[in-house]
Amino acid sequence: MAEIRFFFEHTAVNLRQRKSLKLFLEALFKKEKRTLESLHYIFCSDAYLLQINKEFLNHHYYTDIITFELSAMPQMVQGEVYISVDRVKENAQEMKTSFKNELHRVIFHGALHLCGYKDKLKEDIITMRRKEDRLLDLYFR
Repeated sequence: MAEIRFFFEHTAVNLRQRKSLKLFLEALFKKEKRTLESLHYIFCSDAYLLQINKEFLNHHYYTDIITFELSAMPQMVQGEVYISVDRVKENAQEMKTSFKNELHRVIFHGALHLCGYKDKLKEDIITMRRKEDRLLDLYFR
């Protein structure tokens, strides 16, 4: 059985229906033909994620998400996904969407990275957005 856990570092998030979310994420990995061993989501502040960004990636800017793949085997997923709640709130306002919607978009975004999807090239960004939108539609229907 896969382990999916949620942690909260110096921030509070009203993340409801966690069991449903875990089951949905497990199904996502199965559909993508990945074996999920463990997945930890760490919800944190801008400052917390900025420190991780500097320390591990040598990036000196704010971001909404950082995903770390911890498994040495390509089809096995062990990952940590750090999400800045501050960035998600700001992005939701800018995108004129709800915090709940944007939070789940970022949660799915991290899972998609762990399935091998990238978002650096324009065509990769388009693919990622389409996948996120599809997952949001499926999850919230």
